[in-house]
Amino acid sequence: MAQNRREERDRKKALDRVFGEVLPETTRDERDATSRSGLPDDWYRENRPPHHDR
Repeated sequence: MAQNRREERDRKKALDRVFGEVLPETTRDERDATSRSGLPDDWYRENRPPHHDR
């Protein structure tokens, strides 16, 4: 039984390496709401000076 779990975990890791992770391990409500979106300009948006909007 433990061998089957280990083989399944190894198989999943190998598939994830090739195709990427299709579904995240956590759902949106489990993640930090203040985390970054992953876009390259996140830092600039977060640190934009107040006078920039005028």
